[in-house]
Amino acid sequence: MTTTQVPDTLHRILDYSSRSDPYPLYAELRRTPVARQEDGSFVVSTYRELAELLHDPHVSSDVRNLAHPMPGRESDTTPAFINLDPPEHDRLRRMAMRHFGPPHTPGLVDGLEPVLTATVGDLIDDMAGKEQIDVVDDLAYPFPVTVICRLLGVPREDEPKFRLWVNDLINSIDYNPATDPKEKLEKGLAARQDLREFLGGLVAQRHGRPGDDLLSRLANDDGPDGRMTDEEIISTANLLLIAGHETTVNLITNGMLTLLRHPQVLDRLRGEPELVVPLVEELLRYEPPVHIIPWRAAYSDVTVADTVIPKGSQIMLMLASGSRDPQRFVEPDRFDPDRRDNQHLGFGSGIHLCFGGPLARREAQIALGEMARRLDGPALVTDPPPYRRSPVLRGPIHLQVRQNGG
Repeated sequence: MTTTQVPDTLHRILDYSSRSDPYPLYAELRRTPVARQEDGSFVVSTYRELAELLHDPHVSSDVRNLAHPMPGRESDTTPAFINLDPPEHDRLRRMAMRHFGPPHTPGLVDGLEPVLTATVGDLIDDMAGKEQIDVVDDLAYPFPVTVICRLLGVPREDEPKFRLWVNDLINSIDYNPATDPKEKLEKGLAARQDLREFLGGLVAQRHGRPGDDLLSRLANDDGPDGRMTDEEIISTANLLLIAGHETTVNLITNGMLTLLRHPQVLDRLRGEPELVVPLVEELLRYEPPVHIIPWRAAYSDVTVADTVIPKGSQIMLMLASGSRDPQRFVEPDRFDPDRRDNQHLGFGSGIHLCFGGPLARREAQIALGEMARRLDGPALVTDPPPYRRSPVLRGPIHLQVRQNGG
């Protein structure tokens, strides 16, 4: 298969006008599974090739392996483990996982069940009697933020500050110096620094004061791999704070939007609460919270679909396109919560499989199940709703819903 240039399709996907429905453009992109762009980068859009690259040890997550540095990345003196390769990635991920899940803390997510259920219940109680609600502001955002703040030990009253920082950071992820104002990058860099200083202050407070929150455990625990440095703790906390709520906001919001577009499934969920488990898996395939991994780097020349990707090249992984690939999924554009063969790419794959996936799944299951059960005749006010700017972390910025009487 020869490589062809299809920059127009990618540019249309990244353009905000396509945010509400990029899926027809993904279908165009899949005609060329590995497509070289004008700037020398490569876009990969088909399931088999994406899965191959996600497991390929010759593909790096470390920006320092790119032949051409990316704007704004040079300042990362201590990257989070998501932006590192083995063995450093494995060491830091192991150290974080000791306090976040199996095998050392296997009951973390199950132990949070009462907190998750009570938090969602309180938020839905606050919606009672309202003729119109915003799923994002009223539930999808405050719910996972409350949970991740509790887990990390971040004061909930500081949320307004880091919400602004996170928004600027997310907006700068897909910065393109050829088309975007420099202010977009500068705001992202400033927000990154502010957030790191904020987290650094919290870490400093935890030394010598063991507690149940993750920051305390990381700052005071000496496991088999030793103890993280403060810079490593800050980078890990920064990753978990952002990933721990941004993706879940999108998953819950995309989920409610999809249910309101498929009222027969919403009705089923009310009568079959157990349906929520396969339903969330189908959402992760059909309307995932993360659409694109903006870059990977080729350690050496990599051959994918008969295309040679030269060493140092930037590789863009179109995960959401792969999860709609008809060569992998039957009727991929149909939302089917009864789908059995559903090895989607919603949480990625390989060594960087989403660290917080089990928690995000459970948060979405509880939120969608409770909204289906308790909202009073919900209906969309606007379809499509307004979307966030980012094509990487894609989801509505607001989701206005009428209840009966509205």
